[in-house]
Amino acid sequence: MIEAVLQATLISKCVLVLLLFMSVASWAYMCGKWFTLRAAQNRTKNGLVAFDDAADLSQALPAMEADRQSPLYGITRRAVREYNRLTRTGDTDRLLNDNVRRALHFAIAEEVARLKSSLALLATAANTAPFIGLFGTVWGIMHSFTAIAQMKSVSLATVAPGIAEALIATAVGLFVAIPAVCGYNVFRAKLAYIEGVCINYAGQLLNRLQHEAPGYSKGISFAEER
Repeated sequence: MIEAVLQATLISKCVLVLLLFMSVASWAYMCGKWFTLRAAQNRTKNGLVAFDDAADLSQALPAMEADRQSPLYGITRRAVREYNRLTRTGDTDRLLNDNVRRALHFAIAEEVARLKSSLALLATAANTAPFIGLFGTVWGIMHSFTAIAQMKSVSLATVAPGIAEALIATAVGLFVAIPAVCGYNVFRAKLAYIEGVCINYAGQLLNRLQHEAPGYSKGISFAEER
């Protein structure tokens, strides 16, 4: 196989180098994203448990503020900021309408988008690698047929090496694409779980704000809202 690669045409070698680069980049990205999403998953799960265990907002909000890397921190900050804005304008009754609910919706979308960043690159690698490999195979077969046409006698022993060389590109393309597809699906599942926890938390936070926040006549103290 190594000998076949060394004897390949310049175009075939370029295709293989490109696929090798895509493979290394995909694996590096998947390793980094795995740790990022696992940390976010644990933070959201632990944060929701801490919020459920808190007796009231005075206990719940410090628990959210303690972990500023958690997606729940950003959601809480956006909701508290909106509530305090309404408090300063004397329009807290609108809390029962859609102001804080919209703020929570935007915050969830923002946190999920942050965690989803660059995931499209992995999908691109998964979708394009087989076609890049196929291009290398087609080019290799064209080159092999051109060489065969110049031969006076053709046998399996003369044809097989060229065809085998061409098929290497397809095999490498699949080698790049299959792990990328698996990684993409795993990450999508983790993101769906995190988004579900965030939506659950947002609903509970909104309920607590509706029932408990009116007691904070001067606004709620949270992070930069102090």
